[in-house]
Amino acid sequence: MPFEDLMAGPPPTHLPVDPAAELIEAGESAEQVVREHPASPLAWATLAERAKAAGADDVTVYAYARVGYHRSLDMLRRNGWKGHGPVPWEHEPNRGFLRCMGLLALAARDIGEDDEWHRCADFLAETSRPAYDALLG
Repeated sequence: MPFEDLMAGPPPTHLPVDPAAELIEAGESAEQVVREHPASPLAWATLAERAKAAGADDVTVYAYARVGYHRSLDMLRRNGWKGHGPVPWEHEPNRGFLRCMGLLALAARDIGEDDEWHRCADFLAETSRPAYDALLG
């Protein structure tokens, strides 16, 4: 009988390629990409990042990141994620979700929502330590 590690956690989740990635890479506006692919975590992350870089209000960045985070949770669940477990930063299609979570954490901190800041930062660290280090570290 093969050895089974009963203490092992769930397997890593690997999201499929995001169809918005090609459009964003080609330079299409984030607003247009969100209209074409409203379920895309990458599109929402890009919209939030570009809004922040352009000096948008923290509440706007928070809202974009929150939408992307929730769209990401839907996509993760459709791909076998059970609400916990690794979502590797090294797998490029996972980065839309991870970037949304990092942006949500930072925006929550910036608007004074400390509980959400800590919850999102901790969740990001548990889900992908490399993402935490890249985005919040």
